[in-house]
Amino acid sequence: MSEKKFVFEEALKQLEEINQLLSAGNVMLDEGISLYEEGAKLASQCKEALEKAKERISKMELKND
Repeated sequence: MSEKKFVFEEALKQLEEINQLLSAGNVMLDEGISLYEEGAKLASQCKEALEKAKERISKMELKND
């Protein structure tokens, strides 16, 4: 089984959807916990992707100086 490739924009959209569901307060406890866990995982992946992008930009800036 192959893993789906991480796409930052898709993950961010999913995070926004999860946030809306949880903010509405209309989910059962177990569903809310599952959504929270999924959101935490997505947030971590997004943070890692942003850190990698920042490193790449920093390296490019050093090469151009």
